[in-house]
Amino acid sequence: MTELIRFGVSIDEDLLTQFDGQIARKGYTNRSEAIRDLIRDNLVAEEWVSAQETVGTITLVFDHHTPDLTQAMLHLEHSFPGEIRSVLHVHLDHNNCLEVLVVQGQGNFIKGLADQLSSLRGIKHGKLTMTTTGKNLPSAGGHHARGHEHEPEHEHDQWHEHDGHVHAHPEQGLHEHGHEPTAKTENRNSTKRADRTRKKKR
Repeated sequence: MTELIRFGVSIDEDLLTQFDGQIARKGYTNRSEAIRDLIRDNLVAEEWVSAQETVGTITLVFDHHTPDLTQAMLHLEHSFPGEIRSVLHVHLDHNNCLEVLVVQGQGNFIKGLADQLSSLRGIKHGKLTMTTTGKNLPSAGGHHARGHEHEPEHEHDQWHEHDGHVHAHPEQGLHEHGHEPTAKTENRNSTKRADRTRKKKR
């Protein structure tokens, strides 16, 4: 882990007030981690406009009764010049399915695959979520990681909504890692969820 460097920032008071309000709504405990995340977001965005290898997810909702849609999707996925690391397929109801593809490769190729899949007849909604492999981002480990600056260790959280915003607050009686001791396993059969993994050589 690299050395922590402190620096000052000159900023308009009104802009800072809005920033503080935003980071409070998102649950940050200090400005430093919020600013670090903004820097990371910018670095990740640069990965997607360069030739660097990156990773993302493509989420599709479609009518699986559409003629030839499955074949068209498979053709595009198999012709992708990268790797489809995993595919999650969920039957939402009699007509609609949701599919999530985890894809790795050059950003422009991933965007091209997402655009082509989303434009197919029968696709009701398609969305690309762009993230990163993490290889080019500095580690956020150590005592300066999120959740460890001016905060007690091993704090347990419970999610709830207040004034239109979702927050996590400490909750007593939860087991380690935030799981209740008697929590029941969700019945996955009702969703008819099928996981399948595809991996294609470059």
